[in-house]
Amino acid sequence: MLKEFDILVIGGGPGGYVAAIRAAQLGFNVACCESNPYADPKGEPRLGGTCLNVGCIPSKALLHTSHLYEEAAHAFAGQGIEISAPKINVQKMLARKNGIVDQLTGGIKALFRKNKVAFLAGHGAFVGKTANGWKLAVGKEEVEAKAVIIATGSSARHLPNVPVDNKIVCDNVGALDMDAVPKKLAIIGAGVIGLEMGSVWRRLGSEVTILEALPDFLPFADADVAKEALKIFTKQGLSIQTGVQVNEVKVGKKSVAISYADKDGKAARIEADRLIVSVGRVPNTEGLNADAVGLKLNARGQIEVDAHCKTNLPGVWAIGDVVRGPMLAHKAMEEGVQVAERIAGQAGHVNLDAISGVIYTSPEIAWVGKNERELKAAGIAYKTGKAPFLANGRALGIGAAEGFVKILADAATDRVLGVHIIGSGASDLIAEAVVALEFAGASEDLARICHAHPTLSEALHEAALACDKRALHC
Repeated sequence: MLKEFDILVIGGGPGGYVAAIRAAQLGFNVACCESNPYADPKGEPRLGGTCLNVGCIPSKALLHTSHLYEEAAHAFAGQGIEISAPKINVQKMLARKNGIVDQLTGGIKALFRKNKVAFLAGHGAFVGKTANGWKLAVGKEEVEAKAVIIATGSSARHLPNVPVDNKIVCDNVGALDMDAVPKKLAIIGAGVIGLEMGSVWRRLGSEVTILEALPDFLPFADADVAKEALKIFTKQGLSIQTGVQVNEVKVGKKSVAISYADKDGKAARIEADRLIVSVGRVPNTEGLNADAVGLKLNARGQIEVDAHCKTNLPGVWAIGDVVRGPMLAHKAMEEGVQVAERIAGQAGHVNLDAISGVIYTSPEIAWVGKNERELKAAGIAYKTGKAPFLANGRALGIGAAEGFVKILADAATDRVLGVHIIGSGASDLIAEAVVALEFAGASEDLARICHAHPTLSEALHEAALACDKRALHC
């Protein structure tokens, strides 16, 4: 007998599992199907998607371990802590990372049981329209759902003629699972993943070279932040080359050679023990049988949706990396909640202009809203407030005085238009800026709020004061 559900969610990543749980909370009979190949103790497809399995969560575990290692090796002495030279046990580091992943992915299954979400192991694909909704194939069985939420995520983009084996040439999956510290590591792509993985292995002892095709470093970030980040990362030991054209990648049994032209057009070549390819991600739409049911895709392979994630098909929605907007787990989760609530007749919404971005390097980089380049292009008059962490007592106390907070506010109304942070704790500090942006707050609102002392948040307060030329500590 055909299984029937009110809602079938295709994909159990951050967007999908959150959509399923919220829909179940709203009283719907919900199923979520997943077919990813990540290893599971029971041999079942594992929930959590790229984020929990081979992305956000495991990368942050490695970043933390490598940060502690670098602190012990280079910063403890300056604080009067004397220890012998630390050693890294890569296998234990990976085991800790894998343990965290196991705990969290298992936790989602527990949440499904708690909220009565049916988990269907198998790849979901459309079969056709029915009188009550849609018939879909999930693995070898067919189910029917009144509504469908597509949350199939994205995969790493690979370079043509450069096969990824996740041994010598790695994407994000292999970059998180290298069983030894490579003496020389090459990375193609100076985006979020490239910088984070480059930071992990550099701290542990690798000689890291990052090759970026674009002429500017971090062009999506505020120019002041990008300039400061390049200076800091170069000082740390990352070799970052921009304006590079990769011409050839030759893979051997134990090494890889990359031939390229530098920004001046001069031929260059580097050899490395490992190569990480980090050149963006592509939406997962293959295998949905989209053409057969007329599901509309755009030129980038994304599913076309309206402002509320509704597709061109009745009762079919799409969220996360498979639609427009930043490819971020927190954006996908918010869209999952929005869609579940919209199906229930509520007014869920997501403001894409108030989605923050974070790079978990050291120092961290975080931003929300517009940067100066975007405001100038739009012809919007603005004012700037900037505060360095060097003037922040808490930052000095923890030995993290690099970076600054920068606030951009409308010149006429004082409304906060963008906030850009490079510094310790930026990933947490940006949340206050998101609240200000979401509720149309002014820089004066942030300046009038009493921030606890001594905290890193005082740098945000000081930047807000600086918007009105009344900074007190810098």
